Amino acid sequence: MNNVFKGSASIGNSGIKKHFKTAESWQPLFELAWNGFDAAASSVSITVFENEMHGVERVVVLDDGDGIEFDTLNDTFGSFNDSAKKINLAMKGEHGRGRLAFHLLCRNASWFTRFSNVDAVIDVAEPTIKDFEGRLLERSEQRPELLTQGKGTLVELTHFTGVLPESDDLREIFSVEFGWYLAVHPEKQVVLNGVPVLVPKHEVVQKEIVIEDTVFQAQVFRWEQRPTSERSYLYLLNSSGAPVYKVLSSLNQKPNFFTSICVISAWADTFSKEQDLLTPEAHTPASPTWKRFKLQLDRLSQSVYGDFLRVRAEEVVQSYEDEGYFPSYAGMDDTEKEWRHQYTRELVRNIYIAEPRVFHKTNKKQAKLIIRLLDRLAVSNENDALFEVLEGALDLDEKSMQDLAKQLHRTSLENIVSSIEVLQRRATAVQQLRYVMNEHYREVLETPDLQKVIEANTWLFGPRYETIGAEEDTFAKIVRRMRDEVMRRSPLSVDDVDEDADFPGAQRQVDLFMARKFPAFDSLGNRVYKCIVVEIKRPAISLNKKHLRQLEDYAEIIASEPQFKSEKMHFELILLGRQISSADSIITSRLNAHVLRNDPGLVTDDPRMKLYVMNWYTLLDGFELTHGFMLDNLKLKRDDYTDATKEGLVAELQVEH
Repeated sequence: MNNVFKGSASIGNSGIKKHFKTAESWQPLFELAWNGFDAAASSVSITVFENEMHGVERVVVLDDGDGIEFDTLNDTFGSFNDSAKKINLAMKGEHGRGRLAFHLLCRNASWFTRFSNVDAVIDVAEPTIKDFEGRLLERSEQRPELLTQGKGTLVELTHFTGVLPESDDLREIFSVEFGWYLAVHPEKQVVLNGVPVLVPKHEVVQKEIVIEDTVFQAQVFRWEQRPTSERSYLYLLNSSGAPVYKVLSSLNQKPNFFTSICVISAWADTFSKEQDLLTPEAHTPASPTWKRFKLQLDRLSQSVYGDFLRVRAEEVVQSYEDEGYFPSYAGMDDTEKEWRHQYTRELVRNIYIAEPRVFHKTNKKQAKLIIRLLDRLAVSNENDALFEVLEGALDLDEKSMQDLAKQLHRTSLENIVSSIEVLQRRATAVQQLRYVMNEHYREVLETPDLQKVIEANTWLFGPRYETIGAEEDTFAKIVRRMRDEVMRRSPLSVDDVDEDADFPGAQRQVDLFMARKFPAFDSLGNRVYKCIVVEIKRPAISLNKKHLRQLEDYAEIIASEPQFKSEKMHFELILLGRQISSADSIITSRLNAHVLRNDPGLVTDDPRMKLYVMNWYTLLDGFELTHGFMLDNLKLKRDDYTDATKEGLVAELQVEH
């Protein structure tokens, strides 16, 4: 055996460098580490040495693999794009060219190696990168690390011309690059500057797939961060865990979805990319077994992707909601707002699941435009047209379009069912309240009963009173004090009832009161504070001009308070009773004067201070007229409450609908 061996790669210097012109500066370290694992290493360590100026002076890549066989240097260092490692194919160091990527970082590289107790070194210089020179070493000349290990390779890089990221950043880059390999082979490790490189955060799905007694152990790794290659690969490993084949997976280039798929099988022990005369029995990608396996693997992969999309879609839609991309639906009642919002939200979510690229990389304006157009189309009786647009624009396969159609149909049906349920509950509440007003008003409507009924059914006052929230202490206390002052001026008299017989009942009851302050929108869509004051006269009282005057006194006192003069505070004062007195003409006249405003109960129309007078039957009839078409078509059962107790009816009415 010669002590010195010189040779050249089968390609020129410029040809070699051309292969690496788009590589990052740290790529040579990747290639050298992968070469170590190709040589059956269990550990690869990379150590960066800096000079006093914190520049890179030297890098050492050490592995405990089998080492480099000196007698076959011409087959290893002399080849390019034709690696000698045919059976134990490396994933990143394949094609016999990865070792020469060092020229991106430095001018000189030396491979100290120990193979079968033979020590040697191979030197390559950047100016003449195709040429290499190897020589045998005395034991005393060998690097101590290799003598301690007994075998392996130590690559020393010197005379640096490039720069490397900071240690922590470089460790993260290594983590992303080698994550799949370290996850599949927990017994192996990569160490950077003395600190082990960790497997990146990930989820893994494992499944055993059997094809005609051939067992494939499949693992789908989903990474939280984008892999260095930005591609999703399928890696085939033999029964020893050595990689023999890689190909782009069916999950390649999915937005924000990064995977590595590893398959281990004894079937791969005789794998070859293609059959030839020397390996007629080799298993190849054209094998029927592999094709059938790939079909099942693709189903598993799509299942993982589907689960990811459902979670991701919810996260994206929630972020759109937090950023205010969805319409505000100003002017709608809360039930309709909730219906529209949920419908559009589900539509956006379903479209994202069907084709996430619709929203991928869109800016805020683009996303808002898409969402608001979808919202308008979705409620325009053009669902079929909307589906046709989506079908033509998304370019989905038949199964994906069928899934989207089912999702849209299910979403529509769920929203319709939800709306019907709300309508049914409210219709029942209207029937119960009407019966209470007709049969039990004299003796049962004490303050606690009716107060809770009103708070649970504020939607009766109209869409804008869908829900007026919990009591706001400061505002409510101030208004209550004003109200008490007004009430002291006009005590209850016999003129307040239509029949003298009702006067004792009226004396036993008290008026009810509710005040709320909450953020809302005015008619122009501007944010304001809506202040609601509701004065509910005891059912035995018939509303007359005295009670209207009380409402106007409230308005005058509120208007005079400095703390209520803000242009952002809008007031609505409501007087509610069982009926308007047959002897009163003032309230009726005021109502008639404002009838063209199409605002039921309006008696005074000031921009910031509106006054309303309403009776229970107008409210109940208003609900039934508004929803009459739906109620008739739903054929809701008109329950008979003849045998119902006062306690039972009131308890049901106090449940929010």
